[in-house]
Amino acid sequence: MLPSMIVVFVLIPFTCGQNPAIQVTLTNKGLQYGKYVGTGWIQDQLEHVTLPDISGEIDISIFGSVDYTLTGITITKYDFPEPSVEFYQDVTGFKTSISGLSVALTGGWLTHYGIIHDGGSFDMVIFSVDVTSVVALAKDPDGHLSVTSASCDAQVGDVDVRFYGGASWIFQPFVDHFKGRIRGEIEDRICPDVEESIVNLEYHLQAMNVSFDVDQDLTLDLPLTGLPVIDASSLNLGLKGEFYSIKTHADPPFESQPFTVPEQPGYMLSVGLSEFTLNSASYGYYSAGLFQALLNDSMIPPSSPVHLNTSSMGPFIPQLPKMFPGLLMNLQVYARQAPLFSFQPGAVKLDFQGAVQAFAIQPNGTQTPLFKLNVDSKFSGKVWIAGGTLKGSMAMNNLTLALASSEVGAFKTGAVESLARMGAMGALAKVNEKLGKGVVLPTMKQAQLVNTVLEVEEGFIAISSDAQVLLPDRSLN
Repeated sequence: MLPSMIVVFVLIPFTCGQNPAIQVTLTNKGLQYGKYVGTGWIQDQLEHVTLPDISGEIDISIFGSVDYTLTGITITKYDFPEPSVEFYQDVTGFKTSISGLSVALTGGWLTHYGIIHDGGSFDMVIFSVDVTSVVALAKDPDGHLSVTSASCDAQVGDVDVRFYGGASWIFQPFVDHFKGRIRGEIEDRICPDVEESIVNLEYHLQAMNVSFDVDQDLTLDLPLTGLPVIDASSLNLGLKGEFYSIKTHADPPFESQPFTVPEQPGYMLSVGLSEFTLNSASYGYYSAGLFQALLNDSMIPPSSPVHLNTSSMGPFIPQLPKMFPGLLMNLQVYARQAPLFSFQPGAVKLDFQGAVQAFAIQPNGTQTPLFKLNVDSKFSGKVWIAGGTLKGSMAMNNLTLALASSEVGAFKTGAVESLARMGAMGALAKVNEKLGKGVVLPTMKQAQLVNTVLEVEEGFIAISSDAQVLLPDRSLN
């Protein structure tokens, strides 16, 4: 019974001596909700449990030693008191206790004495079972969460047995002997079963991936950066939280900085996401050469007053149509450096340093370089959660152009800069339309986040939430 509760408590979202970029905190409120869910799940399972056979021998003075087996043992009724669970600082783990559990059982009995075989049925009641288990949490060398049984103690208060059928009249007077043997058998099996379940849980934890491919370009590393931290009211897990380019797997030229997520005891879970995680994703795309695009005239709406050809660009760069009359143009747009995000109270900032290389397309299809402009821009935005959806908005704070090189001679960039700002504002309008619709927060098969709030702090985003586990409806099973 206890192992199933331990599984619920340990599997909470769910490296290596560095500052964690993602921090996950399970509060006492979340732990107690886990207890509630685990208790309900165990009660459901108890109705379908068949217990292992119990075998032994009994010395009956008239017959001598008689072998017996209690088989087909099923639970008919139980009194399942509310268990207790707490964060346990002594071993960095959990302490779980059940006190006063009573179970009514039924089954069949078989005896073997020489060539004589007999059998019948029995009813059994186990009174006042007390179990206390302490589970320790740790980190293995690969950054997996590790669980071990630190201690287990089980006590069975009393057992009552009634035999029916066959020669049960012979065995009923020896119930006291049966009670002692069966009580001992049950008591001796509880902790090994608990510890076996913890070993199985450890096996599954070690088999879990700590690195995930997000798409064809990025992978996310999520091993633990250090040992789990437990105090009287919470469990904290620090995760690496770094994106890499699958193509280059290059480390970014910056490191994760320490941060502290404010305690939120009113919520079950808290997650702190540092700006390092977002910037590592940006660097991953940049190092793979993905922050670039080729613009041509076919991408410009026909109704636009400006098109990508040398004639249309004449009012902005007068010498261009004279040197290259009537030619279409291509613009190669790319990032000069990886775009960097910064989190400030209530706002997300983005700095983008890009460049635009312009080409004239000759009649034979070759491209002639014309000029290169450096583009420096700053954006700010807001993010929030509403109705289980992550939403946001962006605004452009600044955009400047500077002539980096030119094959057509020097020209003033003010008019081109105004044109670029207009184009950027149009693109932002489309981006904000999508951000306003938002992205639905991910859900698991049988769990979802509820009452979720998001706050942007200095250097990180803090997300606090309750969780709701969706247990199957037993009436449908």
